[in-house]
Amino acid sequence: MKLLKASLLFINTFILFTACGQVKTKEFTREDTLRGSITPERSWWDLKYYELRTKVNPPEKYLSGSNTVFYEVLKPHQVIQIDLQPPLKVDKVTQDGQELSFKREGENAYMINLKKKQETGKNESIVVYYSGKPIVAKRPPWDGGVQWVKDAAGNDFVATSCQGLGASAWWPCKDHMYDECDSMLVSITVPEKLKDISNGRLRKVIDNNDGTKTFEWFVSNPINNYGINMNIGNYEHFGEVFDGEKGKLTLDYYVLPENLEKAKEQFKQVPMMLKAFEHWFGPYPFYEDGYKLVDVPYLGMEHQSSVTYGNKYQNGYLGRDLSGTGWGLKWDFIIIHESGHEWFANNITYKDIADMWIHESFTNYSENLFTEYYFGKEAGAAYVIGCRKNIMNKEPIIGKYGVNNSGSGDMYYKGGNMLHTMRQIVNDDERWRQVLRGLNKTFYHQTVTSKQIEDYVSSSSGKDFSKVFDQYLRNIQIPVLEYKVSKGKVSYRWANCINGFDMPVKVALNVGEKNFIYPTTSWKTLNDKDVSNVTLDENFYVSLKKVN
Repeated sequence: MKLLKASLLFINTFILFTACGQVKTKEFTREDTLRGSITPERSWWDLKYYELRTKVNPPEKYLSGSNTVFYEVLKPHQVIQIDLQPPLKVDKVTQDGQELSFKREGENAYMINLKKKQETGKNESIVVYYSGKPIVAKRPPWDGGVQWVKDAAGNDFVATSCQGLGASAWWPCKDHMYDECDSMLVSITVPEKLKDISNGRLRKVIDNNDGTKTFEWFVSNPINNYGINMNIGNYEHFGEVFDGEKGKLTLDYYVLPENLEKAKEQFKQVPMMLKAFEHWFGPYPFYEDGYKLVDVPYLGMEHQSSVTYGNKYQNGYLGRDLSGTGWGLKWDFIIIHESGHEWFANNITYKDIADMWIHESFTNYSENLFTEYYFGKEAGAAYVIGCRKNIMNKEPIIGKYGVNNSGSGDMYYKGGNMLHTMRQIVNDDERWRQVLRGLNKTFYHQTVTSKQIEDYVSSSSGKDFSKVFDQYLRNIQIPVLEYKVSKGKVSYRWANCINGFDMPVKVALNVGEKNFIYPTTSWKTLNDKDVSNVTLDENFYVSLKKVN
């Protein structure tokens, strides 16, 4: 979106933006609050189920259809907020067959007046009818929307990507991440020569006898809004079955005909990915809905059980190694990274986009763990350390809450290095693996806050990481381990850090073995004598400086 991300590498956009000058502080508006906060018109109802029915007209780049929103009343209220971004518009809203009045507040928020008395504990629904030409994706997935292109044979090739931008860019919904539907029907009508591939299991294909077909997909697990997608094309299909921790997992691949043979070779990495990630993170979270990898005209994204792929059937990130070590060319970046988001983004989902690090830091770190699983611990470490050159340290990783602000692109590489550093402090690889697996078990199919994740990592690891999280997530300074040598003894302290920072770190004295020391922001002195030099363990994302 992961990434963004938004799912994917927001860092690319971030680098391009900051290269032109200093990042400007964004001024937030009422529009941002309507989009990014749990408004009174959202808080009183709990989303249960969506029944999305959309007809796609590729020649006109036009969508029309409806979304039935099923919900439980948490407390009485008579106005409900549904979001839809222009140029799309809401045509009509009904409840129990009665048409409802509504007004648009700002650009995207529709405030719908309910006639029926909303009573606590009751289950209700509304039907939102909509139509129009949706936002056209300019640079998907970073600048998303709906992408309308042609394949090599001249067939329409259509795809959605909307992390950050929001699912309301192409369908009406409760467009805030804190509240997921428990399950969903995605029904997409397309020209009869094409196929739609969406999330979950294909229930049926309906021939409408009017030059169109309808593909009905059912998602049986909770799903976040941006994870829902439609992919329309002249797809070929092949598949296999993975013997995983929870049993048989179906793997389905949908690709354009010209990519079929390349895909059969490149997608051999999918079972490898699943084997590695089930080891590190626990069972794939959506056995009931299967796993799909789907050809799209953009780079790719982490749509739940419908991961999209556009890496041109080559290893690396479009053929490049983001770490500069060579290890990133041993595997396909999009297959590994975007699939890693099934655990961190789709299973465990942030409540507020300010906490996007939960998606992107862990998934960036998953690249390291995949590398380690197949090529060894030193290879995995080399990869994540090599990625440090991409860190900007211009803004904190955590954004502003309640205004749809995702924070810094450093959530990828800096976040991954933060987690790698934490693993060194735990100093017990099996315990660290159980922390990662425990996260996915404890927060299975949940939306979470940063505090929940931070507290869990500290409690389950047996280490108080509160200052470490504050330093790396909420601060742009990289800690400096200062040391000085006097009369053969070495003194040391942390500098360039937050108050109270006390992270352990491994160093070697002279050319000896690396061992832990426990710096604070005050000077400490070791008892060792005849020390002339201190060497830092590079697995810790800190700097070392000798001072007088």
